[in-house]
Amino acid sequence: MDQQFRQIELISRAQRGDRQCLDQLAQQARERLHTYVYRLTQRDDLAQEIVQETLLEMCMVIGKLKKADRFWPWLYGIAVNKLRRHYRTERKQRNVAVSSATRKGTPKDRQDGLENLVSEELKQIVSTAMAKLRTRHKAVLIMRCYDGMTHSEIAESMGCSEFSTRMLFLRAKKALQRELSRNGFGKGSLLAALVLFGKMTAPTEAAAAQVSVTAAATKVGLLAGAACLATTKTAIISFTAAGALTAGTIVATSGPWKQAAEAPRPSPTSANAIGQLGQTSNAKEEYWYYFPQGPANPMMLRAKSGVVGDSSYWQILQNDKANYYYHDNSVHINNYRTWASDLSVLRIPTDDPKMTDFLCQVEASTRTTNHIAATGRGLLVIAARNDAEDNNRLWAVRHYNVLDEDYFQGDWPATTRTVDNRDLMHRRGWTYFRVAGQINGKNVSGTGRIPFVYATSERYSPWLKLQVGSLRIVDSYTEAYLSRSASARLGTYAGGSFFKGLLRPWMGLHTIDTVRRDAAEQRIRFETKHTPGSQFAQVELFCKGVRLVYKIDLETDVIDEITFSTDQGNTGTLKFSYLQSIQGVGEEFKPPSRPRRRRASKSGPGLLWLVQLVEGSLG
Repeated sequence: MDQQFRQIELISRAQRGDRQCLDQLAQQARERLHTYVYRLTQRDDLAQEIVQETLLEMCMVIGKLKKADRFWPWLYGIAVNKLRRHYRTERKQRNVAVSSATRKGTPKDRQDGLENLVSEELKQIVSTAMAKLRTRHKAVLIMRCYDGMTHSEIAESMGCSEFSTRMLFLRAKKALQRELSRNGFGKGSLLAALVLFGKMTAPTEAAAAQVSVTAAATKVGLLAGAACLATTKTAIISFTAAGALTAGTIVATSGPWKQAAEAPRPSPTSANAIGQLGQTSNAKEEYWYYFPQGPANPMMLRAKSGVVGDSSYWQILQNDKANYYYHDNSVHINNYRTWASDLSVLRIPTDDPKMTDFLCQVEASTRTTNHIAATGRGLLVIAARNDAEDNNRLWAVRHYNVLDEDYFQGDWPATTRTVDNRDLMHRRGWTYFRVAGQINGKNVSGTGRIPFVYATSERYSPWLKLQVGSLRIVDSYTEAYLSRSASARLGTYAGGSFFKGLLRPWMGLHTIDTVRRDAAEQRIRFETKHTPGSQFAQVELFCKGVRLVYKIDLETDVIDEITFSTDQGNTGTLKFSYLQSIQGVGEEFKPPSRPRRRRASKSGPGLLWLVQLVEGSLG
């Protein structure tokens, strides 16, 4: 603080015409300015030229500097303008990629101090990648990563808004990562490459040893990140269309916002300590919902609460490969997708408002999020709370490759402990299952295949074959149909019709939410029960005199059993079992034959097919 005060005093005296102070200021500025410009150009001779011109102009116009504490952004701005004018005049912007092997006039101490850091080939790749960036991209990376300047200081230096600077910084990172990837560098190499470049371009060996770039320095904020996701000007569908999120009344209901206890670390054996979502009402929270094929199809989720580094901070990532929960410097990879701590139904901003209103009636709750009406493939919807920059709003952005981006990969620290709690079938990503039971005295048997994550859902697509007495139910997820033994089909339905009311984990929701949302779509009322300490929850559905009771395993995220009863005394049970090992399976699990191209002759009954099954009216 004293050093900063002394420098401000030095600048103020120089502005008032103190020649000795001006000379002292120029001497101090020369070394730091040379490092900055050298990193931009990777040419020592050009850096010296730009520094000389910049310092000369500084001495001539320092009286125009309005705030002494903004000296460095102001000086860097002069240097960048000089450099851009040089490139423009000499038409050399495309020929600036000069590697360390071809540098001339590089100080000897820089070479000596860095000779053994890494191989020449690696230095060449990083040097060339940086050289190919635009001047503005290099400038913002250098000011942020090596000089530790804030986004507001960089904005002042570059003559633009802070928001524009954040977006420019994000684009610069992407551009550098793109250049690195062309030489075989993975996504996790960006930080290491920035550190390496900083050491390579440091003025001395001692300065090189001090170079470090933290992950925090590379963050840009949610609003700029969301905006920069858009690949075209028309890709932002409804950047603030949903308006401010309702935050005045917080109730213990589906969120993302709810008032509940702090999120504990998940345990593979303790059902009351897992699957927590939206635990805090006053911490900073973000929820990212991604629909690669559109809102009616599989969803990925990224959620976090609190401030990185705090003991209460947690992060949930449910991408196309697995379900992750980060807390207390540990990542747990779990079988299950998250669910609300109070077992209320998870709401999604793209939900039909009528369905949301019905859920609020059933759960005696208040709607806590607004609806956003965006549709189409590659849809990303972002919700943020308690963040002044983002102003508690919803955004909908079109982005077709978001799963390849850092924010849908694990971005937790490298020191994080990883605990894989998955069983064999969840590690594999899919499995076969059996169904057995009775419906109104008729034996029920069946088999099927179920993918657990989006990444396996195409190769190991879901299918179901169910025999109920003489009635055969087949759903290949391309086509579904009913038939009687030795007879023609009774009806053809759209694929997936008979997975309604069953588990569909690849869709991105926990089974307890899948079942209840299927019921809510058809305005079927339900009750949810759970015994603390038990890994099973019970969901009871009531429709037209039929009572369905689901027994759901919260930890393995599957349906264990469905029981049926009616006012007329009809009863039934369907028991599900899932194969951990699939070695040696035979014809029993042969998938349905490839369907002919038929148009569905009947509309899908939704979850009501289970009601009709026990009533005896199906088919």
